[in-house]
Amino acid sequence: MRYGDFEIEDAEGAMLAHSIRLQQGRLPKGRILVADDLLRLRDEGVRSVVAVKLEADDLGEDDAATQIANAIELDHLSFSDAATGRVNIYARVDGLFVANKAAVDALNRVDPAITMACLADRVAVRAGDMVATIKIIPLSVARDRVEEAVSVLREATPFQVKIYCPRQVTLIATELPSLKPSVMDRTAKLLRQRLAIFGSRLVNEVRVPHTRQAVAEQLQQLAASHFNEPAMIVIFGASAVADPEDVIPAAIRAAGGVVERVGMPVDPGNLLVIGHIGDVPVIGAPGCARSPKENGFDWILSRIMAGETVTDADITGMGVGGLLMEIPTRPRPRDTDGGADRPITVGAVLLAAGQARRMGAGGPHKLLAEFDGIPLVRRSAQVLLQSDLASVVAVTGYRRAEIEQALSGLDLLRIQFNSDYESGMASSLVCGFSDRDVVTHDGILVMLADMPAISAEQIAALVRAFRDEGGQSIVRSVFEGKRGNPIILPRSTYAAVLRLEGDIGARAIIESSGIPVVDVDIGPSAHIDVDTPEAVIAAGGVLKE
Repeated sequence: MRYGDFEIEDAEGAMLAHSIRLQQGRLPKGRILVADDLLRLRDEGVRSVVAVKLEADDLGEDDAATQIANAIELDHLSFSDAATGRVNIYARVDGLFVANKAAVDALNRVDPAITMACLADRVAVRAGDMVATIKIIPLSVARDRVEEAVSVLREATPFQVKIYCPRQVTLIATELPSLKPSVMDRTAKLLRQRLAIFGSRLVNEVRVPHTRQAVAEQLQQLAASHFNEPAMIVIFGASAVADPEDVIPAAIRAAGGVVERVGMPVDPGNLLVIGHIGDVPVIGAPGCARSPKENGFDWILSRIMAGETVTDADITGMGVGGLLMEIPTRPRPRDTDGGADRPITVGAVLLAAGQARRMGAGGPHKLLAEFDGIPLVRRSAQVLLQSDLASVVAVTGYRRAEIEQALSGLDLLRIQFNSDYESGMASSLVCGFSDRDVVTHDGILVMLADMPAISAEQIAALVRAFRDEGGQSIVRSVFEGKRGNPIILPRSTYAAVLRLEGDIGARAIIESSGIPVVDVDIGPSAHIDVDTPEAVIAAGGVLKE
């Protein structure tokens, strides 16, 4: 590979190392220059370009990324097409992501040009979650380096997704006068919801006195039972475990079982007990597992549900990363029945950062055009604020001051400035999906700010469809079968959005995620955006300088 400054006369067939902005459009990074490109560059006074010329033994970034990705086992994984030297890898099923650090490290040590990043080991993932990405740093890489990387991946699988195996679970809850029955009821309900994430179910709940003898007798009865599916026993003690000889570990031993470990270096979750009776896992749940927040119990549960046997050595290796933060790194159970239902919430990202190039150089900005006396960008924000949305953030960029002035006074609207707006739509999506409030919701509605026909009623229809799907599907606006905007993306796609690059939107995520897509026909509004002065006027707008 030859990298450097090439005179225009010698640049045909070279690949641009940086994008070039012209009076009429732009030539993007990675473009292979042809004769017409060189004429455009000469006409605008460009005499040389920074570019790359491939040698016979070089592979372009996309070819290199594709060959490396093809060396990875496909089981329970899907791969995006290569773009800008990157291939993203997604889970096709709910399961446990298991990483082979040695293999990933070996791949990353082949050549600085070749990189692979993945989730942490033993992370619970949902279908559609991004789990890894391959990125070629330069525009090309030597063929023999790629072949070596492929060899590394064929010798050792770098990661996999272990699918969850359903289990029949019995809950033993111990009783003391100090523990209210309502707490025990809530514990059982929450456990059912946790198990549902793994496709498992609570088949039995037994309440016994908080004594070693009572728990041991119940364990012995259960151990003698014959289950149609793999079984598991979860014990919630009325009092926290204080010693390896306390009620729960002592009862497991008395019932003929083995206690692997009392206590774990994960907080919250320190006071967990793990053991087994025969081939039936027994977990003494810590008190924090009565809360839906992530804790050490979730870590153990996900491993067992993926068919792994959790040992003392496994638990003692959990300390790094075991101080859990208040972030949604794993699926959390959701109330789905009764009066205590937690509603499925949807936030919104309003994209208002684009440069409006089709309006003409130095011309009026389409988002400042007035509809019924209101600037279009403000009108779009008001539609979202009037809808059943939990939070709304507007992403600004080009002509920031004027756009943000048009949005001023909307108290419930937050504004994020995308300083990289010139790179294209992906950076605005990343900016919006980086908002700390909007990502707390089950779904995010993405709306273009230049769609004057969208109404609050249509937004509400999209949100209803998302909730009807349990917050697990992509919802897309259509008209007469043709896709349009806005869309709603579920939580499982957020990581993929944050990986987007260049002037692309969420279409690639929709098409490659494997997540169900629900189309909602909202009429012609789904296709009406105003990219030109003529379109603004045709839609009933008044242009403003």
